Amino acid sequence: MKFTVSQSALARALSIVGKGISSGSTIPMLSGVYIKAEGGTVELRTTDLTISVKSAIAANVEEDGATVVSGKLLANIVKNLPDAAIAISSEQGVVKLTCQSSSYRLNSLEARDFPEFPVFEFDQTVVLPVQLLSTMVSKVYKATSKEVTRPILAGILLTVEDNTVRLVATDFYRLVVCDTNRETSSLARPFEAVIPGTVFYNVLNLPVEADEVVIGLTDNQVVFSLGETTYVSRRLGGSYPNYKQLLPSSYNTAARVQVADIAAALRRVSAIAATSTSLRFEIDGDSSAIGLYSTAADAGEANEAVPCEVEGNSLSVGLNYHYLLDCVSAVSEYDELSIELQDRAKPGIFKAYGDINYLCLIMPTDI
Repeated sequence: MKFTVSQSALARALSIVGKGISSGSTIPMLSGVYIKAEGGTVELRTTDLTISVKSAIAANVEEDGATVVSGKLLANIVKNLPDAAIAISSEQGVVKLTCQSSSYRLNSLEARDFPEFPVFEFDQTVVLPVQLLSTMVSKVYKATSKEVTRPILAGILLTVEDNTVRLVATDFYRLVVCDTNRETSSLARPFEAVIPGTVFYNVLNLPVEADEVVIGLTDNQVVFSLGETTYVSRRLGGSYPNYKQLLPSSYNTAARVQVADIAAALRRVSAIAATSTSLRFEIDGDSSAIGLYSTAADAGEANEAVPCEVEGNSLSVGLNYHYLLDCVSAVSEYDELSIELQDRAKPGIFKAYGDINYLCLIMPTDI
């Protein structure tokens, strides 16, 4: 194997396939990156047997071949080289790498022993804009569960139906729903999948140059295709909770507030609120304001009043400060936030409308 490739292209490709490198495996092959040079292309592949990633880049290939080297070692070397041509060759268990005045000899493994890339036949596929989907995932990702007792809650529910793209995430303490309208009439039937949240987030933050992502489903896999990059992960098994039954059909008190105003107020109470799990959130009809009250035994207390438009009677509820902060941060580009409360024992509902509609339900806490 012998080829020449640009440092920037190789560094970017290694950062992409690096997501598939096993971090805790005792099997050396799973810590490696498979490199195959053929024609005018170099293909890089990694896998931890749960996730498999491959990406192709253009190169000047003088001799076809394949090898496997330590993925982290190679990535660390390449990212620190100058932006110039890198010459790579392999023979007899050694990979040689040169770039201007730098040269390396790296131990390699047999390419034939590297796991085959998954072969798949799709049951369903959908094509969506990368930037739109990335923005939506960033808004719901923090609401995925980090507990191992219910793996399905570590996933994000993606549905595409009747020109509506919707993402849902919940950890049972909060629920976030994002949806937007996009032309999807080419779908033969509604598309639905629960995708591991970390996988979804990582895929859409890869440094790829692609405007669209093709998402394909098999019985037990979800496959993302973005230009010359393919990312394969196992699907989460089980049924996603019926989140719609958690959404109330009415409210007793509502308010509309400027996002910038409540975000600034949350920043000001953060010195106290960040040390406590909850704060008192009050919609005050008499003063047309939202009150934020936080108390910490070892720190003191903080009060903020944010002007708003109020509908209904005054009502307060205890809310987790960190969940409320995540909610307000997710709608930072919106002008207005709508808030609905039923009573102090029921969740607070936060809504923002735009090209992407946003809803966050936060369960109450003791105050």
